[in-house]
Amino acid sequence: MKDLRAQFPAVHQKVNGSPLVYLDSAATSLKPQKVIDVLTEFYSRETANVHRGAHFLSDRATQKFEKARESIQKFINAESPNEIVFTKGTTEGLNLLAQCWGRRFLRAGDEIILSEMEHHSNIVPWQMLAEEIKIKINFIKVTDSGELDFAHFQTLLSERVKLVSITHCSNTLGTLNDVKKFIFEAQRFGAKTVIDAAQSVTFQKIDVQYLDCDFLVFSGHKLYGPYGVGVLYGREEILNQMPPYQGGGAMIAQVTKDGTTYLNAPQRFEAGTPNISGVIGLGAAVEFSNSLNLTKVLAHERELLERATEQLKSFSDVRIIGESPSRVNILSFVIAGQHPADIGQILDQQGVAVRVGHHCNQPLMKRFGIAGTVRISFGVYNTVEDVDILIRALKKAQELLS
Repeated sequence: MKDLRAQFPAVHQKVNGSPLVYLDSAATSLKPQKVIDVLTEFYSRETANVHRGAHFLSDRATQKFEKARESIQKFINAESPNEIVFTKGTTEGLNLLAQCWGRRFLRAGDEIILSEMEHHSNIVPWQMLAEEIKIKINFIKVTDSGELDFAHFQTLLSERVKLVSITHCSNTLGTLNDVKKFIFEAQRFGAKTVIDAAQSVTFQKIDVQYLDCDFLVFSGHKLYGPYGVGVLYGREEILNQMPPYQGGGAMIAQVTKDGTTYLNAPQRFEAGTPNISGVIGLGAAVEFSNSLNLTKVLAHERELLERATEQLKSFSDVRIIGESPSRVNILSFVIAGQHPADIGQILDQQGVAVRVGHHCNQPLMKRFGIAGTVRISFGVYNTVEDVDILIRALKKAQELLS
């Protein structure tokens, strides 16, 4: 992985006089030089709007924009590029589904199922919809080890359940859920399924046809790509039954004074000038990800996780939150009597970047009886030395806070 590390310029800098140890990849990944170069080239030599220009730069931008869509289609094994909708990220993808699919297909008294480990972006949009149309939201319980309780999930299913929306990998616990098992069970009751793949897309091959989900969302910035761009995958026949998310240019078939007709997916959900540079940059990020051996990436990140877990357990008063055997590259913990924000600040003074707080997982925090955690998360650019530096920095934090 050291050869990979060389491709990420951000790790080769000092913070507060110490070499940067970046342990916050669950929040956002660092960017490889390849993606940075593609963005620079676009803004330097290729800037143009897409789809309707009558000149060379517009044609080239359009080709690269749609090539990125095709690359992402293959990346997640969707049947058609028409099933790839570009969004601002995971959050917008889930809001789009709540507003467009939810309003069209849900009625008062219907039920949807989420889980206690969901990010707020997979809770709040559905709660907003529930206030509007009086649907009921049920939550799958999380076990003490940090796993979804499948037996409890089965008790929640009925003919009233129209949607199940769950995360593939918890952004706080690192638990990798067997979502295919949940999808299969939901289908027995006719429910549609949504998978939040924001975390899992970086280390595991995603195959939407194998999973057989109806929708899947992820963000570019966690996949080595730019900010403000993401993907909503949806079955083409369902997308074409949904109303548009926003109105404007690029999503219309015809506009008259009397009304408007809309294009099919994906264009009907991509009103206005899109994030062209972001989409092209995401295409480059997907190419970078395709160049990786994901089996080795997962093994490397799990090795770092196991090393960090083992050493953390030697600390007094440390409580690791969630210890599922399926954990991947994320570790959350608390130290009795020490506020996570204080720990994070002292680590930062030593060049170690972690995340502290509730991680947009307040229902999960309540489940474990805590207000927040210190979260460390690994990427392809991290090393065993990073773990050792973290542990030394934590010991210093304990000394200063004791």
